[in-house]
Amino acid sequence: MKKILIVSHALELGGAERSLIGLLDAIDKKEYKVDLFLLRHEGELLSFIPEGVNLLPEIPAYTVLACPMVQTLKEGHVILTAARMYGKVKADKYIKKCGYTDSGVPLEYSHKYTYRFMPEIQPDEEYDLAISFLTPHYIVTNKVRAKKKIAWIHTDYSKVQINEKSELEMWSAYDQIISISDDVTKTFQKIFPTLSTKIIKIENIIPEKLIISQSKEFIPVEEMPDDSIKILSIGRYCTAKNFDNVPNICKHLVKQGMNVRWYLIGFGPDENLIKEKIKEEHMEKNVIMLGKKSNPYPYICRCDLYVQPSRYEGKCVSVKEAQMLGKPVVITNYATAGSQLKDGVDGKIVSLDNKECAKMLAELLENVNEIQKYKKNCHESNFSNTVEVQKIYKMMV
Repeated sequence: MKKILIVSHALELGGAERSLIGLLDAIDKKEYKVDLFLLRHEGELLSFIPEGVNLLPEIPAYTVLACPMVQTLKEGHVILTAARMYGKVKADKYIKKCGYTDSGVPLEYSHKYTYRFMPEIQPDEEYDLAISFLTPHYIVTNKVRAKKKIAWIHTDYSKVQINEKSELEMWSAYDQIISISDDVTKTFQKIFPTLSTKIIKIENIIPEKLIISQSKEFIPVEEMPDDSIKILSIGRYCTAKNFDNVPNICKHLVKQGMNVRWYLIGFGPDENLIKEKIKEEHMEKNVIMLGKKSNPYPYICRCDLYVQPSRYEGKCVSVKEAQMLGKPVVITNYATAGSQLKDGVDGKIVSLDNKECAKMLAELLENVNEIQKYKKNCHESNFSNTVEVQKIYKMMV
């Protein structure tokens, strides 16, 4: 029996985390021994780890990567805290030099300068395949013994602010690099052309049975009443998801005479910004922040239209989940939008400009036949992508 180790951060609510559950679910546990190592045993999705997957014990040193440094000092992690502080100082210096405003460098450096002080993961075990599922990808490279090592790309690299030289060294250590779409591959290759031969596309695997089962657990009638058109968006409250522009888009819809409520499910650093924008646009009755939901699927079933208004994406899992549940889906025209859905077939791509976006949404909402077409085509499609797991198996041959 071949052995696989998957390393990730935690299992909080997020598209990448849900696709990890899908991958774990799809692997044949009768043929493959699967170990899962999480830096932190945290998150609403922990209870959804499939039967047959062995969750390895938490190692205290690795929890340091996500805790406040004051707390890690109190816990006695002096060397690791000092290493994190060194990485933070280096990152701040680099960000200032480059003039970055929304950079991924601090996260990368937090791993880059601490991993050498971490213990090995399963030191007595050699795996046939080790998977680093979320960046930064230093831990699997340096702290795991495996015949083959692969790392995942989950984002559009044309939109992230990084230290290209540092990340090139990080990615180069892997035998293969997994991209979730053709567009993600293209943007990654522009930044790292020398890594092109290592890239393999494996689309996100969606745990269909789990999603359909959870979608029937309850009906959120009180939270999403029937007195208006119900638009829903799900995602982290952050720059990429563009939820801070939803109040303005919604205001344009209202001006066009649309009776709509736009619901936002998620959490994250932009929560206060979104609340401020709702007040600025006087959209308190029209844009409703539902916050974090451990089970978002009944809300998807309840909405009339699912909208992903992102500035950029790798490949949004929530969009596929909404399609799987037979909902009409709209996404904005971000760089990788063409690989997310078939425009005019199983969804619609609209402008990123707020006013034009609202105009196109209003036109769609008034076109019952087009909405029905999207629903029909979604019901007739298979969005689970479980066949993609075969590509993982082939890597171990």
